[in-house]
Amino acid sequence: MYLRRKQEPAFVFLPDGRVMTRADLPPPETRRWVASRKAAVVRAVRHGLITRDEACRIWSLSPEELETWETAVERHGVEALKATSVQKFRQL
Repeated sequence: MYLRRKQEPAFVFLPDGRVMTRADLPPPETRRWVASRKAAVVRAVRHGLITRDEACRIWSLSPEELETWETAVERHGVEALKATSVQKFRQL
């Protein structure tokens, strides 16, 4: 019997030296999205742990929603993902 090895990486190194694995991602049944969970998904996509399509499929996200998260982090950092900060950062 042979085990089929997955093509995606088992872990990635983040710029700050930490290691991120799939275990660091929110569970697939996540419905309450706090900033830290959004940031984990964005980091995983950005560093190649998972693809955008896979993220959208796992967490039932629209491509536009994920793109909004990525843009917010890119422009303003993780703070922009907080629900209370959304309006403040949209004005900039």
